[in-house]
Amino acid sequence: MKAELVNPFLEAAALVFRQMLQLELIRGKTTIKKSPAPGHEVAIVIGITGEVTGTVVYSMNMDTVRRIVQKLMPGISAQEVEKEYKDVVGELGNMITGNALNVFLKNDKDLDVTVPRVVDMRKQSLSLNETLTLGLNLYSPFGLVEVNIGMDAQD
Repeated sequence: MKAELVNPFLEAAALVFRQMLQLELIRGKTTIKKSPAPGHEVAIVIGITGEVTGTVVYSMNMDTVRRIVQKLMPGISAQEVEKEYKDVVGELGNMITGNALNVFLKNDKDLDVTVPRVVDMRKQSLSLNETLTLGLNLYSPFGLVEVNIGMDAQD
């Protein structure tokens, strides 16, 4: 998997966390997986089409999600967090995706992305095609963000 396809998503996530949450993401280990399936409770799923097809999945545990929501919505109650977290996490996904898409456009890559979908793995299942996947851990003071990028080049 080419760095020019992976790095825009990592750069975009780092930018959004820095701008919106005043948090730095520290890149951890990289692994190879058979599927982009999320390893944590809350996932942001983004489909990719164009020169390559595939799926990018950002996932976090619920504690990390709560901290993000509380940072962006100070004073929110625990009950309100449970009602609002999908919208907040979905908006982060939109910002990350938009920033990544801008990088692709600047690099003359013909890619389209779907609207990010937030999936609560505690309440629903997610079926993703098996494909060679690059798994990256991004660490923040709020917790781990797992990024799984599974893409296939088009002929």
